[in-house]
Amino acid sequence: MIEIKFYGRGGQGAVIASQILAKVFFLMGKYPQCFSVFGGERRGAPVASFLRVDDKKILLKCEIRRPDELVYMAPDLVDEKEVEATLKPGGLILINNALTDNEFSNLKKFRLALVDALSISESLGMGAMINTAILGAYAKASGAVPMDYLERAIRETVPAKIEANVAAAKKAYELTRFVS
Repeated sequence: MIEIKFYGRGGQGAVIASQILAKVFFLMGKYPQCFSVFGGERRGAPVASFLRVDDKKILLKCEIRRPDELVYMAPDLVDEKEVEATLKPGGLILINNALTDNEFSNLKKFRLALVDALSISESLGMGAMINTAILGAYAKASGAVPMDYLERAIRETVPAKIEANVAAAKKAYELTRFVS
């Protein structure tokens, strides 16, 4: 079983990102389980979304406390102490970040990947909606999701700017950097 936790801010598309990724895993023949927790329901408020994936039906009905992978759509939500306390050893951290690699030097003991998803989305006319860009980055960072499945899920799920969303995922796949 893989357990993934998404952190973002309202308006970035964290919930939709986890739902699209769940669909990708479903298309791959796996069993996904996806749910979300909201803070104050307004744009910019912290949002957490959870995704479990397994080769067999998932019977757990609880929050993910020790994820295998963390996806941060807002770098200001990264709490290094929380990451060290909750992420499983050897876990993956993917951060939407335009800053230097040194910003997260304490996290280099994990598999750390960075992508500037915001600039990718803005360059394609999608503003701050970075969900498909972060999923392209996730495909590269995790190695668990083939791009053709991700592209299919985006085309079947995203209601507008489909070509821009597919382009964002592909561009983020190319530009994702591994720090450790």
